[in-house]
Amino acid sequence: MKAYIFPGQGSQFIGMGKDLYEQNNTARELFEQANTILGFRITDIMFNGTDEELKQTKVTQPAIFLHSVVKAIIAGDAFKPDMVAGHSLGEFSALVANKTLTFEDGLKLVFKRAMAMQKACELTPSTMAAVLGLEDAKVEEICASITQEIVVAANYNCPGQLVISGSKAGVDLACEALKAAGAKRALVLPVGGAFHSPLMEPARVELESAIHATAFNSPICPVYQNVTAAAVISVEAIKDNLIAQLTAPVRWTQSVQAMVADGAKQFVECGPGNVLQGLVKKISKESETSAL
Repeated sequence: MKAYIFPGQGSQFIGMGKDLYEQNNTARELFEQANTILGFRITDIMFNGTDEELKQTKVTQPAIFLHSVVKAIIAGDAFKPDMVAGHSLGEFSALVANKTLTFEDGLKLVFKRAMAMQKACELTPSTMAAVLGLEDAKVEEICASITQEIVVAANYNCPGQLVISGSKAGVDLACEALKAAGAKRALVLPVGGAFHSPLMEPARVELESAIHATAFNSPICPVYQNVTAAAVISVEAIKDNLIAQLTAPVRWTQSVQAMVADGAKQFVECGPGNVLQGLVKKISKESETSAL
């Protein structure tokens, strides 16, 4: 069985999608449609911008979504997923690929999500940090012990690699405690704020109303969602999980394990970069990985 997986923030690079735009008419039409929907030429930043411009959440998220979804659409009949999953933002790409959302609605929701997250980041000085070489349970225990600040486990990327998220002071305190507990590294990441933590609550509220105002269709295959790390086909459950995702952790390790348990043998990464292929190999060594 084949699982298609879609990357999240951090996979972007200048020049992403330029070859698709230049070589494929359908891709060009979709990119131009996106420029119109967004109200600015995101293709100019994607193809020829600066890293600084591309790194803004309101640009990064729609850019990665676009690159991923355009790749899936132009693959045509070759794109036959038995199951899909996306890492954080990538969940929206996965839901367009499995026909739950239209291209246009998916892009509008991603842009709304990005703007709401950017706003939430500006409300509280917050950040994230990558923790390497500790058991998940130990990281959770240390985060829970810091009660004077907000800090939580946010991204379960692969065994021995967990990202924490919270207020700057909370993340700093946790990093000190994690290093003392034997973490190989506890490294603050260059991100705009505390994604997948309670500090994203204002963004969750904004996204909730946008999701409820959007038409969702029955998917052509199950989506393994970040919040539950299990196969979901119910439209109502998909919506609830998408809303909860902003303040809940990304259970990527558990999602890949669930897909393998349900018969996935091949994982095809659809989008910029190869980050997810690397994570899959660390979670399930026997699985085949490739890029679309």
